Amino acid sequence: MARPNKLDDAEVTALLAAAPNWERRGDTILRTFTFANFRVAFAFMTQLAIVAEKLDHHPEWSNVYNRVEITMTTHDAGGITALDGEFAAIADQIAVEMGGS
Repeated sequence: MARPNKLDDAEVTALLAAAPNWERRGDTILRTFTFANFRVAFAFMTQLAIVAEKLDHHPEWSNVYNRVEITMTTHDAGGITALDGEFAAIADQIAVEMGGS
């Protein structure tokens, strides 16, 4: 499978317009999700782990009780790609389904 190319600044701006809860930090995008409790936060991570494997694109993340912080970048492209945007959109959708914010 061909890996995506790094997005230019205008493309990253468009990606973030479609994912307004994510913010850019250098060559990454990041977001903190909040859930009702640890169990739901961990279930969210479990669902996203399956997505990550299917996409062959893995987040940098951490979990503290009911919060999950995710940082995305495409290391082999040297920055943000459409794949990061795809992962962000899926994460947003799963979070909504699980009552997260």
